[in-house]
Amino acid sequence: MDRVGQIPDRHLSDEQRMMRETCQRYVDAVLRPFIADNREREWTFTDPAHRLPPGILEEADKAGIRTLGVPEEYGGISLDPATEAQTFSIIATEISRGDTGLADKLVQNWKIAILLRELAPKHLQDELFTAYMADPQYLMAHCLTEPRGASDRWLPYNVPEAAMATRAVHEDGYWRIDGRKQFISNGYDASLYIVYANTDPSVGIIDGTSSFIVPRDTPGLEVTRCNETVGGRYMNNGEIVFEDCRVPDDHLLAHNNAMRAARTYFRPGKIIVAAKNLGVGIAAFDDTATFVQERVQGGKVIIKHQAVAIRIAAMAMKLEAVSALLQRAAIAVDHDEPDAGALCDMVKVFASQEILQVCQHAVELHGGYGAMLEMGIEKYLRDASVYLHVDATSDVASFKIVKELFPATAGTYAGSE
Repeated sequence: MDRVGQIPDRHLSDEQRMMRETCQRYVDAVLRPFIADNREREWTFTDPAHRLPPGILEEADKAGIRTLGVPEEYGGISLDPATEAQTFSIIATEISRGDTGLADKLVQNWKIAILLRELAPKHLQDELFTAYMADPQYLMAHCLTEPRGASDRWLPYNVPEAAMATRAVHEDGYWRIDGRKQFISNGYDASLYIVYANTDPSVGIIDGTSSFIVPRDTPGLEVTRCNETVGGRYMNNGEIVFEDCRVPDDHLLAHNNAMRAARTYFRPGKIIVAAKNLGVGIAAFDDTATFVQERVQGGKVIIKHQAVAIRIAAMAMKLEAVSALLQRAAIAVDHDEPDAGALCDMVKVFASQEILQVCQHAVELHGGYGAMLEMGIEKYLRDASVYLHVDATSDVASFKIVKELFPATAGTYAGSE
């Protein structure tokens, strides 16, 4: 039988099959051995930037995994636009099977590369993509979330009172940015930031938000902390403060319509989030399937016990269900179908709930070993738990699903009816 939770090779294009095989080799030869041999390394607190050794990203670079989404003229790897979301989901699933933190590290780069490809002026693409290709450790971060508001804004609260606290004001050929961002993926060690700020306080977040390209060495940008998370710890989540941070006019990426312009980032982003989540579940299932067929209890391998068999079957069904919905949503994004938005939120929520249960089964089926650091099973449960909050909380995403399904009668959630 094909690997549980994965689309069979026979249903993939030649490009997708080649990309998955490349990722499998990288995951099995480089990533999983590193994770297995360094169970305690992700808990290094003294210098989070050195949790992941440089060789991991260097090998990803050699395999061509790091440079997805970068235009070919700069040496990157472009994917077929007709199946881009589907291919990204396949690749993200496979890398997350090795480690979801590293997958998130890479995914931010992929998504921002596409954003720059679509929105940045050519001379800045020349500069930024050249720098990115020259340094395997180069990371990028998308700065949207703030201390006082995050996924709740996506309902949307499209009123001035709910606008971003981070402000950008135009002065003498520059944009001056002041504010604070938190819970930013790659935020602690990124070299480049895409920063969202309010540029028109008289209107709501949809019509008054702009985005800016801000290199890390820009005066006034300060990375203040690494947010220590329970899972996905090889991606260093960060908090960034902007104080009199000035960027030139040409670093304005989208003016007063950044939330709409970032559609190329957000919808595929939901697909990739669910795909990474699925990869965690597949890894948990694979390790558990091996364990229950080798572990002897009561005179027989434990898969022969009915209670164990039932749980293994439940895990497999959940993985296949998530995989099927993920494929459906990815196709909808690639075809720009009317229900793509709802499907993206559905698969994000569904995957976060189902994969968490898969990982819970994995921990419990390992007995006491499931809680031991050296076995690596508890890591899957920790990693899966993070997805309840990634790219919007489950409740907010559910509200959005209802608004997509019943736009005439769903609640407005903010302001008068």
